[in-house]
Amino acid sequence: MSQTSRAAVSAIAYVGLGANLGDARAAVSSAIQAMDGLPATRLAARSSLYASAPVGATGPDYVNAVVALSTQLPPQELLEQLQAMELAAGRERPHANAPRTLDLDILLYGDLRINTRSLSVPHPRMKDRAFVLVPLAQIAPHLVTPSQLQSVAEQRVTRL
Repeated sequence: MSQTSRAAVSAIAYVGLGANLGDARAAVSSAIQAMDGLPATRLAARSSLYASAPVGATGPDYVNAVVALSTQLPPQELLEQLQAMELAAGRERPHANAPRTLDLDILLYGDLRINTRSLSVPHPRMKDRAFVLVPLAQIAPHLVTPSQLQSVAEQRVTRL
């Protein structure tokens, strides 16, 4: 009797990155490299780095980017890996929208819709944020409409 193994299915997950404490540019760049080393995951695309003003908060400008990951990790496991990376970068969560050394958000995971205590996909605020839509449009223009970009046009986002 032969035993067959099912190959894990890859999904494309889009992850938003941001940082505005310490060397934010280095933190975001380092996180992009680290994501390429996650188990059963490879970097499929990366946007340029962008500078943006904080939304709903004060503090220094953020450095932002979006990456596409081809991953076989289930969504919750990917989230746990990303949160471990945030902690390793010194991420603290003293209050909502606090400045941060590193913020990693799963924006999309294939065509899944997820709504649990720890994970909401698609990310519930991604369409309200130029710092997400502009870099996402750079690497996946089919996922962002001109009207979505127009709706956030007043938010300052500058390619670095």
